[in-house]
Amino acid sequence: MWKTFRVYIFLFAITGLIYPLVITGLAQLLFKEKAKGSIIYKDGKPVGSELIAQPFVSRGLFWSRPSAVDYNPLSSGGSNLAPTNPELYRRVSQRVKLFNEMPVPSYLVFASGSGLDPHLPPSAVYFQIKRVSKETGLTEEELKKLIEKHTEGRTLGIMGQERVNILKLNMELLKLMEISTHGRP
Repeated sequence: MWKTFRVYIFLFAITGLIYPLVITGLAQLLFKEKAKGSIIYKDGKPVGSELIAQPFVSRGLFWSRPSAVDYNPLSSGGSNLAPTNPELYRRVSQRVKLFNEMPVPSYLVFASGSGLDPHLPPSAVYFQIKRVSKETGLTEEELKKLIEKHTEGRTLGIMGQERVNILKLNMELLKLMEISTHGRP
């Protein structure tokens, strides 16, 4: 019995204390910002994480992908509604009406599996240019350049697809709007 208890204490120390401390230390040393949640700051104050989507409701900003969990990371997940479920049809129809344009990219009307995906493919972001241009007074060309600047490539060049982080894009858009309201040459 005493031998079993010593093995338990040893394994607890290794897996419950030493391993987590070493991994946390390495993460803080090698990936400081990512280990702290990839927080984005404005004027020294946190405005969000580049890893978690946020709701943007202003017509002058690019909208994120819808969330089945109201952008709450504590309850992440999809809606799990079947394609034939009337509730899914109602939700999607409601989202399509927001755009007043057809066809709407599926990324703008269906939630991701986690409900927290902060990225959209460039095509879904370009789809929103007319609305954002009309609301902000910025030209469509200025917005296209902004989207191109914030388009991230595929992971390791082969995995996934090109994507745009909507929080980062909107932060830059807000800066650009500040410049345009204070006069440009």
